[in-house]
Amino acid sequence: MSTLPDRRERAEHTDRTDRTEPYDFVGIGLGPFNLGLACLTEPIDELDGVFLESKPDFEWHSGMFLEGAHLQTPFLSDLVTLADPTSPYSFLNYLKESGRLYSFYIRENFYPLRTEYNDYCRWAAAKLSSIRFNRTVASVSYEDDTELYVVRTEDETYRARHLVLGTGTPPYVPESCQGLGGDFLHNSRYLQGKAELQKKDSITLVGSGQSAAEIYYDLLSEIDDHGYRLNWITRSPRFFPLEYTKLTLEMTSPEYVDYFHALPEATRYRLESGQKGLFKGIDSDLINQIFDLLYLKNLKGPVQTRLMANTALTSATYEEGASDDGASGQGTYTLGLRQEEQEQDFSLTSQGLVLATGYTYVTPAFLEPVEGRIRRDGHGRFDVARNYSIDTTGRGIFLQNAAVHTHSITSPDLGMGPYRNAYIIGELLGRAYYQVEKAIAFQEFAAPEGTVA
Repeated sequence: MSTLPDRRERAEHTDRTDRTEPYDFVGIGLGPFNLGLACLTEPIDELDGVFLESKPDFEWHSGMFLEGAHLQTPFLSDLVTLADPTSPYSFLNYLKESGRLYSFYIRENFYPLRTEYNDYCRWAAAKLSSIRFNRTVASVSYEDDTELYVVRTEDETYRARHLVLGTGTPPYVPESCQGLGGDFLHNSRYLQGKAELQKKDSITLVGSGQSAAEIYYDLLSEIDDHGYRLNWITRSPRFFPLEYTKLTLEMTSPEYVDYFHALPEATRYRLESGQKGLFKGIDSDLINQIFDLLYLKNLKGPVQTRLMANTALTSATYEEGASDDGASGQGTYTLGLRQEEQEQDFSLTSQGLVLATGYTYVTPAFLEPVEGRIRRDGHGRFDVARNYSIDTTGRGIFLQNAAVHTHSITSPDLGMGPYRNAYIIGELLGRAYYQVEKAIAFQEFAAPEGTVA
């Protein structure tokens, strides 16, 4: 019988009672990146860390567990493999212990299902003694005399030499929809609200990425069963596919991080806005499946759907409806839209509204007491050093994700998570523990010095 629950109980008891020694680091938040760090630090005797997560268990985008939805990165981009292929926390070991390794092999598909990846992460989290669920961090302060960070939850205090921030990115609601009434959904809650959504006469989806495409395909698949009208609005000039060619993938490399990070701040911000299609596009197979489904349904007559690109959401209002008996009924959204190439404004009404508008980083409020120790760039965002630190010492607070403006498209990439964690571990130890690649790309990103032959 596994002793892991007992180990976790003993560790939590120590946190609450007689622990006097500071931790080497406290990880705040438990998404895939900090979970990967927990897996990679578990076997390192010289590092004593703890991870605090406000949720009762690991959960990763559960509102988008659509049947058949899969990651856009292959299984090798798991929590640990690209840093340590021998780790017991690999996706392949999860499959072996789950009795599905041969089925996965016969499936001949490198891309794990999204529900499968979430289950893998829960499997890994259950094996670790360093994770504390149901811990909401209230504040972080710094003691000058001890040179320690003090992390406080509702009823516990943790002291550590370093912090690793992995709080993730909350759902983004456009300014035009903030404070909007009704029962509109962000894509993060799509499955929870899907049944009520499909009772409406019309549904409008706003967004341009993979989540928007998955939701559109899901709703289009069942449009005949429910009889709603379905609109898909995107500001993008077209329904962009995710660029997944091999030389483009070399931009998720140490060399490109070095190149991008060394660019002037203004150049990095310009590139950030122009590179979204490299990691926020739609899987090309899904785009083709959407077209094929539209073609199939159109054989029976015009499909009650609109797809509108180049169309920005500029305003939104909601008017509550009333049923025949005077009770609250189906309300109506009126969306102000602008066709940007024609510079023409128009409006659209819809009973249902889904915002597949993604996520954006917000600085956690608990960092306010240590704001004076954090570096900011000219735009007010974290000035993330090449070693992923954001504090004035360059070695105290490390950041997971939220650094597209300094580390390019590698920041949210699952495959670069083990690389970043291996880098951070080396910073915490003062020496390399896992091999950190320095050069993997065939191409050169920076101009050579002088004359080349």
